[in-house]
Amino acid sequence: MTSLWLILFVALGLRLGYAWQHQSTTPHLALSSVPFLYEPGDIAYSLAVGKGFASPFRVDTGPTAWETPVYPLIVAGVFRICGTFTFDSFVVAVLLNILFSSLACVPIFFVGKRIAGIRVAAGAAWLWAIFPTALIIPYQWIWDTSLSALLAAAILWATLALNDSHRARDWCAYGLLWGFTLMTNGTLAALLPFLLGWLIWRARQRGERWVARPALAAGMIVLCCVPWTVRNYVVFHSFIPLRSVLGLQLWLGNNDQYHDQFPGWLHPIDSPSERAKYVRMGEIAYMQEKRREAVHWMLSHPKREAQLFEQRFIATWLATPHPVRDFLSSRSLLIRTVFVTNLLASLGALAGIVVLYRDGRMRLYAFPVAVYPIVFPIVFYMSQALLRYRYPIDPIIMLLTAMAAEALVRSLRRQPKIGPSERREAAE
Repeated sequence: MTSLWLILFVALGLRLGYAWQHQSTTPHLALSSVPFLYEPGDIAYSLAVGKGFASPFRVDTGPTAWETPVYPLIVAGVFRICGTFTFDSFVVAVLLNILFSSLACVPIFFVGKRIAGIRVAAGAAWLWAIFPTALIIPYQWIWDTSLSALLAAAILWATLALNDSHRARDWCAYGLLWGFTLMTNGTLAALLPFLLGWLIWRARQRGERWVARPALAAGMIVLCCVPWTVRNYVVFHSFIPLRSVLGLQLWLGNNDQYHDQFPGWLHPIDSPSERAKYVRMGEIAYMQEKRREAVHWMLSHPKREAQLFEQRFIATWLATPHPVRDFLSSRSLLIRTVFVTNLLASLGALAGIVVLYRDGRMRLYAFPVAVYPIVFPIVFYMSQALLRYRYPIDPIIMLLTAMAAEALVRSLRRQPKIGPSERREAAE
């Protein structure tokens, strides 16, 4: 059961099975359009019809830096081949997501093997193969989420491998991987200083040249991002290294109308008044105003902000801000399974971090692995916490859970067996 090929086959089969079952119960006319009617799909449509990287709201609103370019370009390519808003395009986009999600088993397997051996490697990959959320998201969201999960896991694999490398080309390749990742999901930039910093610290510990090689990686990252940043400056006359959307994200999660869930009715894609305001002000001025409003609200409502922070923390790790209430009220076995497995995975990740730091053989890798669940979700605690937001680091959550499970099994095996006479003596 430690065959990576078998794990990949099962992961792919489960995701395909989920997609097949759900598409068979949904009108294909709806699947041809509805999954694409979000920012990536709308931008992809604009690209496919020759209007450039623009219009994230289904109407012609001009150039945008709402998303980084990689995933909208992928969907635009699908549109050009299979047609815009067609069922064939939906099928191809979902198949790509399923492929990306399934392939995340590979880097997690090899990271687990490097850190803790083949049992943990296989355990982590199996957990990712069968994790309910991992099956649901590739079908439900035509977004960069599945590709981001693969890239986030690949970056961890590359980081640990680079710790043993002295070749300049490996550092250049690392920078290229990071550059492509940032052009896919800018939120993963939160991990960059910690992982690159760990590599620099390791090089200094070994007395090696710790400036030149990291500088090569950093240079490649900059080269990958500069064309996009320059494009944004030329178009908007503002410095936008990756995305422009932070102000709106903060405001959507921090205002008087926000309660226990994502306030979709306030989003410009659904709100005619907000969309008109966005068009009137322009994207950058609109985002700056939303950021100012959000920061002012957060500072003037500290008690409410603390409550929201707590709710978003819970929602990030348990899939809902009110897990007990929602578990009891839900009639869906699948939704209840999602709640339970997210609880177990969150506890497993916490236990896995403890195991990493306590085990002298694995402690070296504790920092680069632990920064994923510790650092990456912080921005969601401050803004919004949707189920798909944590998905890019879920393969690492599975890795940590596998480490915790393996440590538990070893601990149970070390416990001495108590015979009948010992049990009688203990009872007396």
